[in-house]
Amino acid sequence: MDVNPSPFFRLIGIAAAAFLLVILLFASVTRVGTGHVGVLTLFGRVTSETLPEGIHLINPLKTNNELSIQTQTIKESANVPSSEGLMMNLDTSLIYQLNPEKAAEVFQKIGADYEIKVIEPTLRAAIREATASHTANALYTGEREMVAKQVQEQLVSQLGPRGILIQNVLLRDIQLPATLKASIEAKQQAEQEALAMNFRLQKETQEAQRKRIEAQGIRDFQQIVAQGISPQLLEWKGIEATENLAKSVNSKVVVIGNSKNGLPLILGQ
Repeated sequence: MDVNPSPFFRLIGIAAAAFLLVILLFASVTRVGTGHVGVLTLFGRVTSETLPEGIHLINPLKTNNELSIQTQTIKESANVPSSEGLMMNLDTSLIYQLNPEKAAEVFQKIGADYEIKVIEPTLRAAIREATASHTANALYTGEREMVAKQVQEQLVSQLGPRGILIQNVLLRDIQLPATLKASIEAKQQAEQEALAMNFRLQKETQEAQRKRIEAQGIRDFQQIVAQGISPQLLEWKGIEATENLAKSVNSKVVVIGNSKNGLPLILGQ
């Protein structure tokens, strides 16, 4: 009996081995996309290996699970209370990214849907806690940056250790009840009108002060001039004027004054 396999069966065995080799080769090659990190699992168990961007050779029995490490944004619109218990609608944007060094831990302990499980609930709680310490008027007018900073600090302390890097928190819009919004805007308008009135009063006060200073200067000038004019000076000026008039080539009528210091009055014809 011939125990040696025929060339045909030998060729089939070689082809099958080559086919399995190609399958294993393709299963050993994996690709991680741009802006992602690969977390390897073996039979459902997360290993400590993570893969950066690019093409890698891995154990064909391992599975590559990609997680994005790009900057991402969550837009949240929630009804939140103020310190006086008024409900407001607050639109918030959270900018964050996954920490590549903790991608395996996040995938193991939270899962690929960590945004829904952890980030969104934590963001809502942080917003409500921050707004509850501020009045509606303050939130609507000038304390948005303070509230955003409080929310961001709370998210950093809670999500940072879990592998989420918080980049920024933006308060896009605050919508108050119509009656409260109208009263706040009326108050702001009244404050602006009061500031404008104070400015006008200050300007008028400064103008009155300027006029007083100007009048004081004129009065001081007149006093100085009056002190410098004496009867002798007036008589001398009268003589000079008479001499200049007498030198004129025009004909004159001379009227002699009858007082002690009277000067001739010369009238031209």
